[in-house]
Amino acid sequence: MDRNNRINEEVKREVSDIIHSDLKDPRIGGMVSVIRADVTGDLRYARIYVSIMAGDEEKKATMKALKSAAGFVRRELGARIDLRYVPEIQFVLDTSIEYSIHINEVLKKVENDHKDV
Repeated sequence: MDRNNRINEEVKREVSDIIHSDLKDPRIGGMVSVIRADVTGDLRYARIYVSIMAGDEEKKATMKALKSAAGFVRRELGARIDLRYVPEIQFVLDTSIEYSIHINEVLKKVENDHKDV
């Protein structure tokens, strides 16, 4: 299990670096953060969870750009890390950060409303 965690962290770090420094697609806008990488035990597949701080249309365009760049990201990943197999990359939109921001705003509003009473 520890080996898999190390691989997940290394893949997460490298994919994040590839997205920020090597991808030149203009559709990748807003703030893109790699939240987590889940590599299967046989190293065949990797789900890359990304958070995008942008509007809905920009999110869709960014996800489309990331999905079309998956092959490039995989090749770059293979050149950067030493694994028996370079996993096939699948990008997944993660909305947990936005959801937590929304919950914080709701809690602050409730707290402010409660102070007024």
